[in-house]
Amino acid sequence: MRFRHAVAAVVCLLALAMSAAAQVRSEEIIRKLGYPPNSKLLIIHADDFGVAHSVDRAISKALENGWVTSASIMVPCPWFPEAAEYARTHPNADIGLHLTLTSEWTTYRWGPVAAQPEPSLLDKDGYLPLTESIAAKQDKPSEVENEIRAQIEKAKAAGVHFTHLDSHMGTLFQTPELFTIYQKMGSEYGVPNFIPLGSDVTHAQQFPLQSDRIVISQDLQMTPGLTKEQWLDGYKKMLSGLKPGVYQLIVHLGYDDPEFQGITANHPDWGAAWRENDLNVVSSPEFHQFLKDQGFVLITWRELAKAM
Repeated sequence: MRFRHAVAAVVCLLALAMSAAAQVRSEEIIRKLGYPPNSKLLIIHADDFGVAHSVDRAISKALENGWVTSASIMVPCPWFPEAAEYARTHPNADIGLHLTLTSEWTTYRWGPVAAQPEPSLLDKDGYLPLTESIAAKQDKPSEVENEIRAQIEKAKAAGVHFTHLDSHMGTLFQTPELFTIYQKMGSEYGVPNFIPLGSDVTHAQQFPLQSDRIVISQDLQMTPGLTKEQWLDGYKKMLSGLKPGVYQLIVHLGYDDPEFQGITANHPDWGAAWRENDLNVVSSPEFHQFLKDQGFVLITWRELAKAM
C-alpha cells in the first residue's frame, strides 16, 4: 500500500541482461529515451489497484484521464478480478503487480493466493499478517517464493500483462533473503523491479543488488501531517526545484465513501479521506499545470524499461 516516509532514493533493477556490472544512472536513462539532458522525467504511480471497488474506480478513472501514468495490482485482494478486467481490456495501460504479503486493515482481511497456504505466511486468524515487520520475521523464504510466484501466475492467467513488480508495504525489502527472492522473480519474468534505497522503512540499501541496475533520482509520496487544505501545496513543495533526473511520485487513490470508510475504520493515514485528497490533487488542472511549469515530462514503467 505505502511506505511510511518519503524515500530518499530508488533503484529500479531491470531483469534484462546487460554487459558488465555498470549502473545506468538517470542521465543515461534520459539520453537513451531520447530526451534533452536537462529533462525531469516523472512517473505518477497509483498503488493498491484491486484492494477495493472504491480504489479501482478511482485508479481506472485516473489512468484513463492521464492523471497517473502507472498503477500496480494487489492479486490477493477481493477486488482483484475487477482490476484484472481493467488491465485485460486496456492492454496499453502501464500496470504492474503489487506483490502482497500483508493484510493491514483490521476489519477487512485477505489471505494468500497459493492453492496450499503456507503456514509461516499466516496469522492466527488465517490471514496474511497485519504489518511488514511481522511478515518479515515469520515468513519462510521458500514459502514466500511460492506465494509470490502464485500471485504472478494468477495475474498472468487473468490476462494481466504486467510491466513491473513492486512490494506492498515494502515487505520484500526487509531482509536480504526476501530481497533476493524479489529480484529473482523480476529476472524470471523479465520485468523491472521497483526497489527503494535510503529509506528508514527498509534495509534494502544494505542488501546485495543484481549487478545490472538503473538508478532513479528520487521517489516521493505524501506523508501524514497535512490537512486537506494543505495537500496540493504539500505536493508542490515536494516537487519544486528538483534537478534534471528520473522521479516517481506514488499516490493512493480512492473515494471517501462508505465502502472505504468501513475498510479503513480507525486508520486515517492512507484511509478513505486520504485517498480522496490524493485523487483531488492528481485530477486538478492546477496540479498538472504546476507539473508543466516545473518542466516535468510524464513517463511510464514501460517506457523506462526501454532505457535498457
